Amino acid sequence: MTYRVPVRDAGLIAAVRAVVQRRYRDVHAVRNLTFQIAPGQVVGFLGRNGAGKTTTMKILAGILHPTSGRVRVLGQIPWRRQNQYLREIALIRGSQPIGDAPELTVLDSFRYQQVLYDIAEPHFKRNLAELSALLDLDRVLQRQVRALSLGERMRAGLALALVYRPKILFLDEPTIGLDVSAAKTVRTFIGEYAAQTGATVLLTSHSMTDVESLCPRLILVDDGAIAFDGRRNELSSAFAPTKLVRVSVTDDNPDLTPYGDVLRRDENHWLLRVDRDAVPEATSRILSRFAVADLSVEEPSLEDVIDQAYHRLRQVKDAG
Repeated sequence: MTYRVPVRDAGLIAAVRAVVQRRYRDVHAVRNLTFQIAPGQVVGFLGRNGAGKTTTMKILAGILHPTSGRVRVLGQIPWRRQNQYLREIALIRGSQPIGDAPELTVLDSFRYQQVLYDIAEPHFKRNLAELSALLDLDRVLQRQVRALSLGERMRAGLALALVYRPKILFLDEPTIGLDVSAAKTVRTFIGEYAAQTGATVLLTSHSMTDVESLCPRLILVDDGAIAFDGRRNELSSAFAPTKLVRVSVTDDNPDLTPYGDVLRRDENHWLLRVDRDAVPEATSRILSRFAVADLSVEEPSLEDVIDQAYHRLRQVKDAG
């Protein structure tokens, strides 16, 4: 998918000219990107900076109009921005937690949302009460938005976007900048909201904790195209053909180097990276040849798997 952006030259004369005669350039941010998401799925949409994640989110939300490609969300074309479509979706960006009117109280912001989306009073009160309880907002409803902490602004922004009960959530870095406690609250809420309402969620995040907590399915994009689409465990099998073996032994001067790549050694505690197919034989030989106090086999972290995935993708590009 391609979209157009205005060309802005420097200088006053160029600025005046741009008002009279706008010029545009095409941005090829997303190429050959094809995927479907079923109702109720929670999907992680991952990629490096510049991979096309936020661009895709904006296209799906109807903010950007691609010059090519076909997009349907709930059977509708997003960039037509029909009222019925806008009532069914929410785009929540962690970098813009809540509202454009910081002088309003949080409750006034909700009231504005009620008018904007024509929410009947009984539904509004019920939804606000549920969201306030889940996100601990009761004590901030009468405060001005400008007086909220970042965590409070993020929680209030989430509730504000969901008070009209959208069917689809586009979440762009929802926990960015939050402390550990606030981020956990937001993650828990997103999971509970999706489970209770059956909402479809498309999440971008550089926080692997967000992704591991919420997303059974992952879509990995690279240079505007899909590099992987499947379950988390399938990503490990596709791009990380190794496991981690932690071993503690009581032998003097043990040598475990023949059994895998040594990632770390602290006296008699070893961390080895071993090919998946070789793990049974390697662990069996270690157990038979050393006085093993402890041994465990672990999957690599999601962060490591994704790092290995991009390393392999770069190798393929360089070779091609």
